[in-house]
Amino acid sequence: MQTFMDEIFRPFRRSEQRRWAQAYLWALIHVSGRKTPRRMALATPLPSAAAHGLHQFINASPWDWKPVRRRLARRIAARTTPRSWTVAELLIPKRGEHSVGVHRRVDASTGRTVNGQRAMGLFLDTDTHCFPVDWSLVLGGAWDSDSERRRRARIPETETGRPVGAYVLGYAADVSAQPQLPRVPWVLDLTRWDDACKVLAGLARQRLDVVCEVDPSRLVLTGQHTPTVSTVGELMELRHARQTHVLLRRTAYGRTEAVPIHAYAGTVRLPGLGAGDEGSSRTYRVLERPDPDGRQPARYWITTLTDRRVEEVLRLARSRAAALSTVATLQKRFGVLDFEGRSFPGWHHHMTMVSAAYAYRHLYAAPGALPPEPAESPGELTGAAS
Repeated sequence: MQTFMDEIFRPFRRSEQRRWAQAYLWALIHVSGRKTPRRMALATPLPSAAAHGLHQFINASPWDWKPVRRRLARRIAARTTPRSWTVAELLIPKRGEHSVGVHRRVDASTGRTVNGQRAMGLFLDTDTHCFPVDWSLVLGGAWDSDSERRRRARIPETETGRPVGAYVLGYAADVSAQPQLPRVPWVLDLTRWDDACKVLAGLARQRLDVVCEVDPSRLVLTGQHTPTVSTVGELMELRHARQTHVLLRRTAYGRTEAVPIHAYAGTVRLPGLGAGDEGSSRTYRVLERPDPDGRQPARYWITTLTDRRVEEVLRLARSRAAALSTVATLQKRFGVLDFEGRSFPGWHHHMTMVSAAYAYRHLYAAPGALPPEPAESPGELTGAAS
């Protein structure tokens, strides 16, 4: 752990910060149940008074979390084989209204109204695990307009509520600005975002490869000299203009079944980008995966990886599921829901330590030294035949 600490927390200038960081990291990994400073202090080889030090390290110590996260991302990339960047949303239920960023919102996955915080996480999916490397707290409502509330929570003036897609484009710009980080595709689910068009256009302007799940109503352009506007759903209804690939899928019961995948025979472009706009010349491939049983709507993806095999593209698309699996593990094992402070810096400090604990667990811990984590659900696409 000392080697890991020296690599990741080198930006810390004071030795006591590094000591409390190591204690906090150790407790996040080893303590069962809720990860609060009081419980963590009782379980670590520290006196009970250490609860105050752990609390101060997270809530009051003025360390910058950004360089720590960047070092963490670089270390993960160096010790693994990165496959894609992806983003996942996290809803953190809270009682009351004083925790920074908390307000009532509708949970898109359940349709229920919940009181809590909304966060966005950036993940690097690799050959071994899907690692969290950055976090954003989505603000809005009174957290944008109430200056006194913002002052108490120590929210920087630059932090204001903005569409979800703006966070994604911010992550992409930050990654692109770091030469040490991998230039791998961005895998996103755009089916629930109102600003999906802006996200696709922004990533195109940054010349980034994408594998994006989209609604069947997503508009695309076909043809070169006289472009025609169509939706991806309409495009894939043209049987003469698509190719069928058959992928092999392993079911939860260990059986193998065939899954048809339709690919548009040509390429498409994005509407809304002018001739002189950066990214306007980018071409995309459209894929459709009908539900084998016909009970659910078909799913659609557009990707810049026009020269990749269909099974490779859909294997990358699984990065989204891998990120959601990591989020579930962070909730169960690493205390991502347990921050009890009310400050904006405190929340980011805690989430940074959670990310570091997850990375240490999977990059450095000896096999068998820690309890095993839940296995990923089966059902991946394993092979293909055209």
